[in-house]
Amino acid sequence: MNRSIPHAEEGERLAKRVAQMVPCSRREAEQYIEGGWVSVNGVVVEEPHFRVTQQTISIDPNASLLDMTAITLLLHKPPHFLDGTDEDDEDDEDEAPAPKRPGPNTKTSHATAARGKAVKKLPDNARSLLTLSNHCAQDPSDIKVLKRHFNHLETSVELETGASGLCVFTQDWRTARKLNEDMGAMEHELIVDVQGEVGGDSILHLTKILNDPRNALPQAKVSINSAQAEHSKLRFAVKGSHPGLVAYLCERAQLNILAMRRIRLGRVALSDLPVGQWRYLAAYERF
Repeated sequence: MNRSIPHAEEGERLAKRVAQMVPCSRREAEQYIEGGWVSVNGVVVEEPHFRVTQQTISIDPNASLLDMTAITLLLHKPPHFLDGTDEDDEDDEDEAPAPKRPGPNTKTSHATAARGKAVKKLPDNARSLLTLSNHCAQDPSDIKVLKRHFNHLETSVELETGASGLCVFTQDWRTARKLNEDMGAMEHELIVDVQGEVGGDSILHLTKILNDPRNALPQAKVSINSAQAEHSKLRFAVKGSHPGLVAYLCERAQLNILAMRRIRLGRVALSDLPVGQWRYLAAYERF
């Protein structure tokens, strides 16, 4: 977050000054500062270590430590961005590629095929989009954006690099645990654009592939969202996170994927969140 803040080379830590003003413990003072409640010469400063001398320090009269709750961010990942589940993706260039299933858009390690060849440039990471400038102006949560909201974010729900759609980043251990422990039962809804007009025969074929006991595939339902001569939209509802599954099914059914977008995780929908922007999970929303 690019905020212009006053600068002081000498003096004492802002946290120490705030602790004297309230008065409170040094840790509580740090929480007031990190919560965006403290201003230096009229500018909000969120760094407890910021040094002050004779500047005017003010504390918002509505300041409360009760608002220091962990947050969850919902991002509309653009296509061709890494999903952020592996923060070390950029260090994985020497790993062998290991697609989870055949077909386009399958998430891989993006490694080179053999040592000695030129290293292929990795796609951008979705985490790079979690900035103040990409915050959705229509965020319904009314949560004040703070620098600390971009720290210690966990994500475990994978999404193909070639796909777009809903990704979740959270500081809340309860949300992280639910997304991990309940993932197998949580429904993922995807809209898949395929080439040409799709009819009932293709849906029947996809259903047979899914129900074939020899395949041992995850539970999923597929239906036609819309169909035109040039392209059709299919709706997939899949139990659990299975990157590569939809691409595998479409390849088996001889359907050419044009685009894929995840529009729902459990009970939380992407709705009209613009591509490349994020918002907070509102207090009333549950996965």
